[in-house]
Parts: sequence; structure tokens; C-alpha cells
Amino acid sequence: MDGGVTEVVGSVTALKTLLVGVIGHVDHGKTALVRALTGAETDRLKEEQARGVSIVPGFALLAGDPGEIDLVDLPGHERFVRAMVSGATGMRAVLLAVDANEGIKPQTVEHLEIARLIGVRRGVLALTKADLAGPETLAARAAEIATAAARAGIEAGPVIATSTVTGIGIPALSAALTGLLDETPPGADDGFPYLPVDRVFSRAGFGTVVTGTLRRGRLAVGDTVEIAPGGRTATVRGLQIHGRSVEAAEPGRRTAVALRGVGLDEVARGQALCLPGLLAPARWFDVAISAAASAEAALPGGTACRLLFGTSEVPARLRLLDREALEPGASAQAQLHLSADAAVPAREPFVLRLDSPPATVAGGRILDPASRRRRRGDARITADLAAIAAGRPAEALAVRLGQAGAAGAGLTELARLAGTAPERVRRLLAASGAREIAERFVGAPAFAALRTGVLAALSQHHHEHPMEHGIAVERLARSLVLTEPVTGAVLRDLGATGEAAQAGLLWRRADFDPARNETETTRRLEQVFRRAGLNPPDEAEAIGRDIRRREALTYLVGAGTVIRAVDRVQRRAVLFHKEAVASARTRLAQAFPNAGTAETGFLAREAGATLGISRKFSIPLLEHLDATGFTRRAGDRRVIVALEAGAQ
Repeated sequence: MDGGVTEVVGSVTALKTLLVGVIGHVDHGKTALVRALTGAETDRLKEEQARGVSIVPGFALLAGDPGEIDLVDLPGHERFVRAMVSGATGMRAVLLAVDANEGIKPQTVEHLEIARLIGVRRGVLALTKADLAGPETLAARAAEIATAAARAGIEAGPVIATSTVTGIGIPALSAALTGLLDETPPGADDGFPYLPVDRVFSRAGFGTVVTGTLRRGRLAVGDTVEIAPGGRTATVRGLQIHGRSVEAAEPGRRTAVALRGVGLDEVARGQALCLPGLLAPARWFDVAISAAASAEAALPGGTACRLLFGTSEVPARLRLLDREALEPGASAQAQLHLSADAAVPAREPFVLRLDSPPATVAGGRILDPASRRRRRGDARITADLAAIAAGRPAEALAVRLGQAGAAGAGLTELARLAGTAPERVRRLLAASGAREIAERFVGAPAFAALRTGVLAALSQHHHEHPMEHGIAVERLARSLVLTEPVTGAVLRDLGATGEAAQAGLLWRRADFDPARNETETTRRLEQVFRRAGLNPPDEAEAIGRDIRRREALTYLVGAGTVIRAVDRVQRRAVLFHKEAVASARTRLAQAFPNAGTAETGFLAREAGATLGISRKFSIPLLEHLDATGFTRRAGDRRVIVALEAGAQ
């Protein structure tokens, strides 16, 4: 896609790879150094070649036995620092180039500061144009840049003196760079592809093509991707890495992506390719931030700045949560309030710059890319953000689930916070003991607290209503101010561990025996319904205004001794003793031995006549027999289900 290559390299994904940013002051020989190392010309724009100045990041491949290094030639002129940052946020190591005669310059310091702020910790140090300097100068400069690199937190070997004219030091520099492949841990593939777009063009036979550094995750031909922000989706039609066609690209590679289903005017620099639904546009970011160590003064909260991440640039305002200003070199948790929607994964690096005077003032990593305005001075909030900043995705998930409590959190929300693919988040949650309830996840500590609370609520209910056999899920949920799905899930878990028991629609503690609370009033009331048979008294007549008889009736119904049958047409209930219902079943089966079909079934009035009861009692009784599966209504008649099975 970058130029007529047809070779398919299926083994690229097996190589060790690394993205190295080539940093340093303008005119210190970065581009010439890359050319000497790789033979590639990274100044490709006519303006760059005419002026001898890199304006946009240039990319070249340094291949060796251990693997491949993507070298990013970053602009060194102060006016092009923003372009430099767009290439720098993807790098995992640096090649610092310093002119042996001129030494460290302002942009050298700023480039090192940017590398420190985005977390780069490994590098190679090169003195350029060494053929133009004497031994004493070379020694002084080497000590100078080694000190500057150490101050920026860059771990590097000895400074290498080089000359692109004579070839001095080039082999040693190449060896030092390839050595980084073994020294730098591989980037984690978190299943969350994210490719900030830095270039868009059309190529015959390929259609719309975008290029960028695949920051995380794996991208394969045939994948569906979303263009964020914006929400439009497309299909990956083809992939190339340094002009070689591949079936898949791994994290950290400079990648060209041919897209199907999107026009040239529907994607632009500053947008990104990602998994559909995982990047949400937002205006509040929670961040871990460090102030530039080279700053002359503290960075006040409320500072208006430019937020640079990926290939995007958005006006933003810094909001410190636990202090008024950030001292040079200090770190904290904070928020950024953006002037426009932006979409970025969690854990992505960023840089903050001022417009006037132009300067890099801070940098760090995104903690929550879809946050809201936080309350300042809240120690719990800053502690939670500190835990996310210090940990891995599992810790971020634990913090969010701890905040959510019984309400839980959705999988997509958790995947965004963790910056990890949903299926991997699901595995992390399972390993942590989190419970999935109605498409939301409740953390293990919150679920344990729910178990304790539900058991306590059951105990209280038994104390206050000793004659009741238990409590319905919906009633318990209301008392605890929980949703029914959550309450039901906790009850089922308590049932599985033997701490709760279910009887019909009611739940009780397993150690609660309602029979222990049976009273003389209960026994007398049961006798009333037993003697009444299929002609029971009305409920109001049976219990009157006696609270004890009301409790006794509740107990008898809960125990199944008295059955509440409902006439749905008349909207009234009739209470039958269970023995009367069992007797009715037997008598109907004997009276209608051929009631196995709709033609031979019996009418309601025939059932009433057989049982010697009026329609007032026969209809609710038959409704109950239908509901319990003894009979089935077929038009105006009823079929005895057991006989129906034999008739078929």
C-alpha cells in the first residue's frame, strides 16, 4: 500500500519488535543517522528535503538477527514539537542524537522531558558528527548527555560517538539498538487494538488507506473496526508493515491499513481505529500526571493547555484534586476537562503543552477515559485513582467494582476502564470472584456484603413475622432497596451454600423452622378448614380482626396446609384445606374415567355437581387444578391430564 509490494510475510508476528523514537535538537543529524543505519530516507516531503528539517515523523526499518526495530525520526525544531509528540507517544525506547560540537540544546532537553513524561525508560545515546570534534570535546559531551539522560530516567549504555560521513560508530550503534530488543519487555497484547491515524490516502486496488502505529492489541485482515470518535465502522481489507503484506499486525508496529466500507473523506488524522464500542467520546479524563522537571515554576490547577495523545490535539484545562499546584517533577492524580469530545483508551500516554510561551509542562497516562467531574479534596477518590495508576487492569477493575457496590458495572464500561478486550475482562472478573447478575458484574467484596445483608434481613423478617414461612424475593428486594435480580442471585447463592432455603415463592434462613412457632390458634384454624372441606368459610369470616388468626392463616398457607385458589374472573380467592383438594382430585378422576379428550372431558357444572359444591367454590377449585397440572381446559370442558396422556 505504500508502494507495490506483493510479498506476503507470514512470520513477521514471530519476530521481536520495538518502536524506537529518534530524538534530539534540530540539525543534530537524526535523519542522517537513520539513513546511515537503515538506508532509508525519512525526510519524504519536498519541503523537508529543501529545508533539511524534519516536519513530520518519518519511519524506517532497522532489521537484524534478533528482530526488527521501527525507527521514528521525530522533528527536532521547536515549531514541530506537536508533530514530534504524535510520533513519540507510541515509542518504548529512544535513540538520543546530540551534535558533538554543539552539545545539549533546548529541544534536546524537551525531547528527553517528553520521553520521561510518557514513561520511556530505555535508550541508546549517540554523539553525531564525531569526525568534527576532538577527543576532549567528545569526552565532555559524552558525560554531559549521559547525565541528562539519567536525569530523565533513561537507562542507557555508554555514549557512542558516530559519524555518518566516515561511518565511525554506526555498527556499534546498530548493535546497541538491536540489543534493546532483548532488554525491553515485549508490549502486552491486551486484545484492545488502537491505531491513531496519522495519514489518510487512497491507493488504486486498495481504496482508502490509513497509516499509524498500532499502539496495543492485534489487528487482522477481516476485522471490523470503528473509527473513533465518530462511530463509523469499516472492515480491514489489507495490512502492510514497511511495505510487506501481512495477515495480522502486532502491537508496536508501524502499520498501513486498507479499509473497506469507508470513504477517503470519512476518516482523518486525529481519529483512531479500535474495536467497535470500546472507545467512548468524553470530555472528562481522570489522569496520572507528572509536571515537567525542567519547569521554572509550579503548574497551577486550572491551567489552560493543549492535550496531545496519539495523533490528536485538544484544548483542555487541568483540574488538580488534592492540591493547588503541581511542583516541577512532582506527580499526582488529576482531571482534564476537554473543550471537545475525545476518545482514547485507558493507560495511554499524553503530554500537556502551553501555547504561550510554547512549552511542554506535564505528561502522564489516562486512568479513566470516560469520567465525570470529581469532588476536590475527597481522599477516597484520590486513593482510588492512585490505586488504578499503580496497578494493572485487574486493580482498575477492583477499584471500579468497589465504587459500584451492589449496583455493579457493565462489561463494556469495565473494558473501557481496564483498556482490555471484554472477553479478557470477563476472565479477570471470574478469577477475582466477581458475580455476573443481569449483564452487570458485582465485585466479590460487595457480593459478600450482600450475602451478609440478606441473611440479616431474613433474620429480622423471621423475628417480626414468626408465623410466616419466609419472604418473597420482590418484598425482600424492596426492604433492602435492591433490584430483584440482585436479591434473587444472592438468595440462590445462599441456597447453594445451605444458608437459605426456598419453599415455593418464599425464602427463609435454613436454620429457621416455622413449625416451632405453630400455636394453638393455628391448630384450631386448621381444623376449621379441614372440617369445612370443599365449602370453606370466607377469609374474613375465618379470621375476623384477630391478628393472631391472621398470622396463623399466613403460616398455614405458607406451609401448604391451606391452599389459596383464585377465581380470576370474579377476582376473589377461596381457601381450601389440602386434604379437601386431594379428595376432589380423586373423586373427579373416578367420576370421569374417560375424560382424556376434549370430546369426553367434563364441564364445570358437572364437576360442581359431582363434588356437591356451588359455582362459587367449583370455579376457583378448577382454576387451581388447571394451574397445578391436574386438569387442562379445552374450550368449555376440562381434560384430566393423566388420562389425556393415556389417550394419545
